[in-house]
Amino acid sequence: MSELIKIVLADDEELFRKGLVFLLQREANIKVQYEASNGQELVDYLKTCEVYPDIILMDLKMPFLNGVEATKLIHSEYPNINIIALTSYNTESFIANMINVGASSYLVKNATPQEMLNTIKEVANKGFYYNETVMKVIHKNIISATKNTKSILDDDFLTAREKEVLELICKQFSTPEIAEKLFISPRTVEGHRNNLLLKTQSRNVAGLVVYAIQNKIMTIEDDSM
Repeated sequence: MSELIKIVLADDEELFRKGLVFLLQREANIKVQYEASNGQELVDYLKTCEVYPDIILMDLKMPFLNGVEATKLIHSEYPNINIIALTSYNTESFIANMINVGASSYLVKNATPQEMLNTIKEVANKGFYYNETVMKVIHKNIISATKNTKSILDDDFLTAREKEVLELICKQFSTPEIAEKLFISPRTVEGHRNNLLLKTQSRNVAGLVVYAIQNKIMTIEDDSM
C-alpha cells in the first residue's frame, strides 16, 4: 500500500551502519539502496547511480568529506533528496548548522529505533520533520543569522491562502491533511506549495519552514509546560 522508501546510509562506523541496515531491512516499505563509509564515497555514488534515493541518513563526522560538507553539496546538486542528520552531536550549533545547509531532519544516535523509523516516515511523507527541540533551535539561531534571504516586501507578497498553506506546512501537516483542513483538493495544495517555493526561492519544503520563521509568518512559542 505505501510506497517503497529508498535509503542510503553514510556512516564510517561499520558496526553501527550494519546494525541500521539490519533494522531498516525488516521494514516492508524500506529498502537500503547503498552504504557509504564517508561523504566522498556517497557523493561519488550519487554521480553514477541510476535511481536516486529518497532519503540519506548522514553521519556528521566522517573521513575524506564530512557530513556537513556532503550535505551542502548534495542539497545544491540534488535538492529532491532528503537528508536526515544522524549523529551523536546534540548541541544547538550542530543542529542549526545542519538545518541551515539543507538537512530535512536531525536525529541523535541515542534515539530509539521507533523514533528513527517515525522520522524516516515523516520525511518521506512531508519532505521534512523537525521535532520541538529542532524547531526551537531554528527559531533561536537561524532567525538571527545574517543570511541573505529574500524577505516579504509587502503584504501582498504571499496571498492569504498561500499563508494558510505555509502555516499548515510549518505545523507538519501532510498535503492530504492540508487539503482536508482548507476544503480544497490535494492538487490545489501542491499548486500553492509550488508557488511558495518559487516566491520564497526555497529549494525544498524544509526551506519553506526556515523562511516562515525568518519572516515571522510562524513563531515558536516557548511553552515550558
